Amino acid sequence: MRDDARAADPLISGAEIARLAGVTRAAVSNWRRRHKDFPSPAGGSSSAPLFSLSDVQAWLAQQRKSHDVSDEVRLWQALRASFNDDMISGLSSVATFLSTGDPSGLDAATASIVTSSAENATPSDVVDGLAERYQDSARRSGSDQVSSARIARAVAHFAGQLPDGATVFDPACGIGVLLTVVGDGDGVVIRGQEIAPAAARFAQLRAELSGRADAVVQAGDSLRADAWPSLRADLVVCEPPAAGPDWGREELLLDARWELGTPSKAEGELAWLQHCYAHTAPGGRTVIVMPSSVAYRKAGRRIRAELVRRGILTQVIALPGGVAFSHSVPVLLWVLRRPKPDDGTPSHVRMVDLTGNDPDGPLEPSSDQVADIPLIALLDETVDLTPSLHVHRYTQDFRAEYRSLREEIEQQLQALGKLLPTLREGAGEDSLDTATVSLADLSRAGLIETGAGGPRSMSPQLDTDYLRGFLQSVSNVRRSTSASGTHRVDARAARIPQMAVADQRRYGAVFRSLQEFEERVASLAELGKKAAALAREGLTSGALVPPSDDCGE
Repeated sequence: MRDDARAADPLISGAEIARLAGVTRAAVSNWRRRHKDFPSPAGGSSSAPLFSLSDVQAWLAQQRKSHDVSDEVRLWQALRASFNDDMISGLSSVATFLSTGDPSGLDAATASIVTSSAENATPSDVVDGLAERYQDSARRSGSDQVSSARIARAVAHFAGQLPDGATVFDPACGIGVLLTVVGDGDGVVIRGQEIAPAAARFAQLRAELSGRADAVVQAGDSLRADAWPSLRADLVVCEPPAAGPDWGREELLLDARWELGTPSKAEGELAWLQHCYAHTAPGGRTVIVMPSSVAYRKAGRRIRAELVRRGILTQVIALPGGVAFSHSVPVLLWVLRRPKPDDGTPSHVRMVDLTGNDPDGPLEPSSDQVADIPLIALLDETVDLTPSLHVHRYTQDFRAEYRSLREEIEQQLQALGKLLPTLREGAGEDSLDTATVSLADLSRAGLIETGAGGPRSMSPQLDTDYLRGFLQSVSNVRRSTSASGTHRVDARAARIPQMAVADQRRYGAVFRSLQEFEERVASLAELGKKAAALAREGLTSGALVPPSDDCGE
């Protein structure tokens, strides 16, 4: 009985609570933190919790934050209750009912809500509202059938305006998110393909309900069974499904689409990229969403090199973290252009690094986030197309950094000469007081305290630097070295000479100077490595050149 009641009470996400209450998602997050009586999650995960609709409605009513539940909310919850995780089938059933009047995919109660919704809004608005809720729904995280609103916004921005009559194609269109945002111009022809039949059906019906009667979305596996072999589009957009090793390489080994090279099993994304490029008309463009690792993985180096060498790759944009649904790792947009026969080869690839930006902020890069990289600079052994790597190099002031490092090295060298003390000849061990005292005796007497930095004097009659200096003597190091070669200060064995405090301080000052000398030598070594690496990078990239015969710079 309890299970039946629970099934009848749908679970909703934080975004849906915000819609229900007419507030922002941030407000819902604040309620969860500030109100101890806010309903506890009834499902989902720690990163995407789900809440009981009835519990939330009761809490909102108690807090006087409730609003009348709209038809859209009631319809969404009814679909959640009926279709559970197969929400796309529910969306398709609604779109079919609104398009053809056939309610066979819906129960009577849900069909009644659809009818009521259509009385207060156009069928297109009803379907668009459901599609947006599906995009925002936490339950869809990681789905290959829908692009996030942030991804869609970025693709539309970098795709730019399309001319009238242009053809737009998405070979992995899911529910048609990218086709909807980029194919909104007058006379634009929409074509798509999607492996999931329900998603393809929904994308088709959504386009038709929005007045795009000429839109055609086919169901099927684009790589293995291309439904559009002769299609050449002015713009191809795509967020490929998560690529696994079984993308069809063995059966497609000799496919004509691999004009840039046959992708390996590990490089399914580059198979999708070449599929998109094969459907790009001369002068047309492809905007494809790619994982950041595709920019540098060894297996794809040859194909990346061909993209660059032939002038096909025009731009790589690193988007801010958080634009993808299922993870916070930045993703890339690769922009390709199929050259016309009389086009010359471009001289550079534009790199844009937006990784530090707000994922909901402006997409127009600032001057220090963009760099036009010469093709020859990309065609090295790795052909790494990671934007941050090249933008940093381009905007880096090699001359100023190298000059600063040289000045710092010169200062360190001058300081080293002063730190290394001038020492006179002694009479060996006879020059020291032969009486010694153990570290253990000093500790028992309360004259020292041992901490992470080593022993420290607790008495004005004992100098800390003197103490630590003699603990590093050859005899103490020998006593404190285990059979395995591990050095440690052994309180039972280490001994220091007994000496007047004034003499201790003379020795301590020298030991302190030697310690700083060693630290500066280590720092100088690091500075030297950094200066040499910077000089080599600057010389090989053209940012620095050797001095002329009459100039020391």
